[in-house]
Amino acid sequence: MAEQWKLATFAGGCFWCMVSPFDEQPGIKEVVSGYTGGHTENPTYEEVCSDTTGHYEAVQIKFDPAVFPYKKLVELFWQQIDPTDAGGQFNDRGLSYKTAIFYHDEEQKELAEASKTELEASGRFQKPIVTAILPAGPFYRAEEKHQHYYKKNPFHYNLYREGSGRAKFIRENWKNRKTDEQLRQELTPLQYEVTKHNATEPPFRNEYWNHIEEGIYVDIISGEPLFSSTDKYDAGCGWPSFTKPLRRIELEEKLDTSHGMRRIEVRAKTSDSHLGHVFDDGPGPDRARYCINSAALRFVSKDKLEEEGYGEFKSLFE
Repeated sequence: MAEQWKLATFAGGCFWCMVSPFDEQPGIKEVVSGYTGGHTENPTYEEVCSDTTGHYEAVQIKFDPAVFPYKKLVELFWQQIDPTDAGGQFNDRGLSYKTAIFYHDEEQKELAEASKTELEASGRFQKPIVTAILPAGPFYRAEEKHQHYYKKNPFHYNLYREGSGRAKFIRENWKNRKTDEQLRQELTPLQYEVTKHNATEPPFRNEYWNHIEEGIYVDIISGEPLFSSTDKYDAGCGWPSFTKPLRRIELEEKLDTSHGMRRIEVRAKTSDSHLGHVFDDGPGPDRARYCINSAALRFVSKDKLEEEGYGEFKSLFE
């Protein structure tokens, strides 16, 4: 392993759902599904699920801390789980589905404990935070069919993620908590109508439709990074258009039948803001065209990324 690469290991219930949140991040070299924390060598999926091995389903992440610091990995981990559930995660019950942070050195232990203390003090959850913080031990790679399951079986993966209750929990417990009154004070009338009432701003008369500066576009409400200028192009429609998001995990796509049309609406998960729509007529390999309202976005130029806390995206422009 190259000197800059470090390991992080997290158990967050079913490991199918713990790969995609980390997989597309800058500075992440590899995300592996596997088993850890138990007493059986090279266990099988069936053995682990029987709760006789002591192992947790987990993911092990190879990352560059200079690009994506461990503290941010832990913060992202919390946002994928119910940290108050001591018996498993959502519909999956038993030891193998319990949550834990497995630290690889004292620095990781201190950062994980500090993050847990911060979450407890935040008041986000009324119940105690029960996720364990444990020393990392042997990690056994899971069977190949379980690696990157979300890519191999996207339909079943999305069905499972919704059906298990995980997606609903994340939407309800990790979204932005600003009140309607706060939003009305912080946003312009147009920004408020677009993000909260699904309005659409005029084409060719909005802030970013022909904006060409290098940088990223973040959620106007939560500040979550959504799109990059490296994926922006002129689709001729009069709104900012992108071939892909920075992190698909930050977006939610829903069927929109308003105005007598059938479209796929794009919303920001953290803030539950309306962003725009996604179409299948784009120039990229996935044919996606994310047509987004400027009013839902805030631009952060590449020379301001570090200053504003988005330093992990600097590598996009180097």
